Amino acid sequence: MRHYTLIGDPLGHSMSPMIHDRLFALAGREADYTLTQIHAEDLAAEAPALRALQGFNITIPHKVGIIPLLDALDESAERYHSVNCVANQDGRAIGYNTDCDGFLRSVADMPLNGRVLLIGCGGVGRMMGIEAARHGADLTVAVLEQDRPLAEKMCEEIGAMCPDARTQIVLTSEITGSFDLLLNACPVGMYPKTGACPVSDAIIEGCKSVFDVIYNPTETQLIRKAKALGKPAAGGAAMLVWQAVRAHEIWDGDSYTLEQVQGIIRELEETINRDFPVQED
Repeated sequence: MRHYTLIGDPLGHSMSPMIHDRLFALAGREADYTLTQIHAEDLAAEAPALRALQGFNITIPHKVGIIPLLDALDESAERYHSVNCVANQDGRAIGYNTDCDGFLRSVADMPLNGRVLLIGCGGVGRMMGIEAARHGADLTVAVLEQDRPLAEKMCEEIGAMCPDARTQIVLTSEITGSFDLLLNACPVGMYPKTGACPVSDAIIEGCKSVFDVIYNPTETQLIRKAKALGKPAAGGAAMLVWQAVRAHEIWDGDSYTLEQVQGIIRELEETINRDFPVQED
């Protein structure tokens, strides 16, 4: 039996065990996947136990704190100085960032290299902005006034990685123009405050396609409004599953068909809709 876990604090109602259990079953592997809540001050003391596992995932607040406890970082983790997946290989703990893989596979059919509007730039938003720029986007980052310094730092990072990148920063209240892709990386619209939308109807109308990183609810107000206008739109459930798929590719070299992954995404969405019903206005 192979053993894996997710570490974080708090962990709450995590969907990770369900996703990983399905992936292990599809691969025909005998393995278990647990949740391990670890306080930040206890992380170093838990390192030997984590190294005894075949691999583990990391969520808030340990994505940076885990780095000094590892032996090496994959290029993806170095790029973001953030680790959400560790593989214990021949006695060495190697850190990876599979969030970027999950994001890229979720927007594979969307124009990431076009005119992209990014709402928010913290954490996952920073990753999405950098990936958009790396793929040739003309990137507009929309933020609240208090987040402008964070956006400026992200754009400086993008400039260092991609000298030819095109980036600009605007206030969310001052967005103008049309875009090929809208990326929402802010929490507006997340359960339980599902009635909110991060941008106006006019902005949604001016965007050809939409991706919302939020996965609970499975269809945010942003996604619903985009779909009502006939625009391609996707929520964050796919990203959550695809980043887990990438972890299994790293840990065990397993591979999955598109149909298998889509089946897990559907099951995840059904579970979220059942356990977190959205109250209609």
